[in-house]
Amino acid sequence: MFPAIALADINENALIAAGKEVAAIAGDANVLVIRTDVSKFEEVTHLRDKVYEAWGEVAVLMNNAAIGPPTKSWENLDNWRSTFAVNLFGYVLLRVAGCTWSCDVDRDGFRVVNVQHTFVPAMLHQENQAIVINTGSKQGITNPPGNPAYNASKAAIKSLTEGLAHELRENPSCNVTAHLFVPGWTYTGLTAPQGGEKPAGAWTAEETVQYMLDHVRTGEFYIICPDNETSSELDHMRIMWGASDVVERRPALSRWHKDWKPLYEEYVREGLASLE
Repeated sequence: MFPAIALADINENALIAAGKEVAAIAGDANVLVIRTDVSKFEEVTHLRDKVYEAWGEVAVLMNNAAIGPPTKSWENLDNWRSTFAVNLFGYVLLRVAGCTWSCDVDRDGFRVVNVQHTFVPAMLHQENQAIVINTGSKQGITNPPGNPAYNASKAAIKSLTEGLAHELRENPSCNVTAHLFVPGWTYTGLTAPQGGEKPAGAWTAEETVQYMLDHVRTGEFYIICPDNETSSELDHMRIMWGASDVVERRPALSRWHKDWKPLYEEYVREGLASLE
């Protein structure tokens, strides 16, 4: 028996195509397709109403969307606004057999806030267990130079999801958990908008989702995916180095600082060598 799945996206053509692909596997009766601009609260509310009208509950609410127009710390103000409007306040959804699945591949910011404020209150009253999965980014953790608006929006999603997990956990009557999904280098329409052959270092979307599902099943909160180029061990070293900038009073983003970069590279070499 296939789960029921609701798909939402602002790109109607891509949404319809995805809906047909899913329906070919799960059956037309198990698929709900609703064009939604997740940066608009009223459209997310409409989506929620349609999902609950069709199936009565949400088992999995997955927020997966992002835009990343170019920004600098003191330039591109319109891009800053659109990045946060999409990446932090919106988030789309999908519903899989009582579960809603977030599916907007182009939005990220307002999406999360809008979707959480719309769906989570209803999910709290469900009898069956439910989960919320928010898609973050390694750029929201290690903060590499290049696109500060995107990094900041993803850092906000990390913080927001951590807060959500805590509040759900502290509610004794709650049967909902939250999880932060952080993909590695994944070959998608966002990372390769012009198509072409998948780079050797990237994972496919299927590999990334399978990794996520395996770790959600064990109850993990931080699900940080490796890829064919970056191992979990290297991810851990990068995260620890960034956190140590604070406690060791190093310059901001010392990993990319000319005076500290050689020390970072030595730290990585020694760390990887110790694993051999």
